[in-house]
Amino acid sequence: MKKILIVSVTAGNNLILAKRINELFEVKTEIIILEDYQFPLYTGKVKLKNRTMIEDLCGKVIEASGFVFCGPEYNGGSAPILTNAITWISVSTDYWRDAFSDKIGLIATHSGGNGSSFLSTFRQQLEFLGVVVYPRSIIVNKNKEFNVESSKKIIERFQNLF
Repeated sequence: MKKILIVSVTAGNNLILAKRINELFEVKTEIIILEDYQFPLYTGKVKLKNRTMIEDLCGKVIEASGFVFCGPEYNGGSAPILTNAITWISVSTDYWRDAFSDKIGLIATHSGGNGSSFLSTFRQQLEFLGVVVYPRSIIVNKNKEFNVESSKKIIERFQNLF
C-alpha cells in the first residue's frame, strides 16, 4: 500500500501546515515531527547510545512511498535539525540512498520570509538523494495564507505520480 510520510521539521507553524496538508490526501499518510527525535549533532566520532530512535525513523522513511517535507527557511537554507536527521538516516542505512531513492517528494514551507531559498536548496539536496521532487510547492508566510484550493490541486496531482 502506498503511504506518504509527512515530515514536519518543527512543532510550530510547520506542524500546523503539515496537518492542513494531511487533510487533503486521499492515500495513507503519517505525520512525524523531527523535534521529537533528539539526535546529537552528527560527526564521524559521535555514536548513538540508543539506536531505537534512528531505527524507528529509518523504518518510517524506508517504508514510505513518498514524502512531504514541511520546513522553515533558516538563514537562506534548511533548518539544522532537518540536515542532521537526513545525515543520521543516510549513515544508518546499508546504502546511504536506500531511504530516499526513486521516491516522490513535495516541499512545503511556513517561513518568516518567502521561503524560496529553502525550497531551492532543499530541492537540490532531495534530488541528490534520489528523490523525484514535484515541481510545485506549498508556501505559507506572514504575507501569504494557506490556500486550500491551490494546495488541493497540488496534492491531487502529486498523488497521481504513484
